[in-house]
Amino acid sequence: MGDFITLSQFLKKQNLVSSGGEAKILLTEGQVFVNDHMESRRGRKLRDGDSVQVGSDVFMIRTNKS
Repeated sequence: MGDFITLSQFLKKQNLVSSGGEAKILLTEGQVFVNDHMESRRGRKLRDGDSVQVGSDVFMIRTNKS
């Protein structure tokens, strides 16, 4: 995964959206929180230890470290 993943990429990887357009709608509607703060940027960089909440689902970001 590297040092970061963008919020849009993460939402697609988790099958929460199927496109960047769907991600934009979800973010515009205020349904996505990063570290307990509403997030509206698709390009927001998520790093190890960040939390993402979409509805009642909460995800913790973990990077693969060698």
